Amino acid sequence: MLSKSKIKFIRSLRLKKNRVVHQKFIVEGEKIVNELIDSDFKIYEIFALQEWIDKYNCSHASLCKISRNELKQISLLRSPNQVLVIVGMKESFINSLDLNNKLSLVLDNIQDPGNLGAIIRTCDWFGIRNIICSKDTVDIFNSKVIQSTMGSFFRVQVQYKDLVEFLQEIKDKKLPIYISCTSGKNISLKEKYKKNGVIIIGNESQGVSSRLQDFSSNRISIENIGESAESLNAASATAILLHVFCTDYLL
Repeated sequence: MLSKSKIKFIRSLRLKKNRVVHQKFIVEGEKIVNELIDSDFKIYEIFALQEWIDKYNCSHASLCKISRNELKQISLLRSPNQVLVIVGMKESFINSLDLNNKLSLVLDNIQDPGNLGAIIRTCDWFGIRNIICSKDTVDIFNSKVIQSTMGSFFRVQVQYKDLVEFLQEIKDKKLPIYISCTSGKNISLKEKYKKNGVIIIGNESQGVSSRLQDFSSNRISIENIGESAESLNAASATAILLHVFCTDYLL
């Protein structure tokens, strides 16, 4: 039986300030937990229903069997899904990035957890392994972000940096910098884009901030064929851009 203090601690991890203090975060759900177990993230505690334990024959040292009612008390989901795990933040998320001969994504002030999660999942699909976020972008360890990645979180490295300093480093290395904006040149599968450097995706409502605009004249956009919608959401725009950049053939 879970103690009140344990329930309080687990629920406290919904807040970023507590995740930072304890260097721990929550992962929930059958599919994501299965991928977590196969990853190199440190697992502190597993709280699971008997049906999940039986299904996966789990014998992890930190396993704790709980009731469905207890799962509801600790879960951050509207519909709790059999298992919740307390995980340690991974040091590789702050290690240096290998940007040579690779295309990376830069996110400027993305605020919606679902958007960030979907972007991480999209990067995983297209083989993009590095995402560099502004320090005001939503926290990668937010439970809604983790859920939205559907496990891609474990394969894509996300770091938070001062983007002015970071982009200056990219510019000094003479790597391509592409800025996604509505006033840019329409992207096309008929063109061959370089598969190194970075693509900058801006805030959902304001786009790429003015402080980053001067780092490149390579402005790109997605043609508004319907001419009625004002904009695409950040995750959808990322998916279209990466499809074009990562395609190896010309039409």
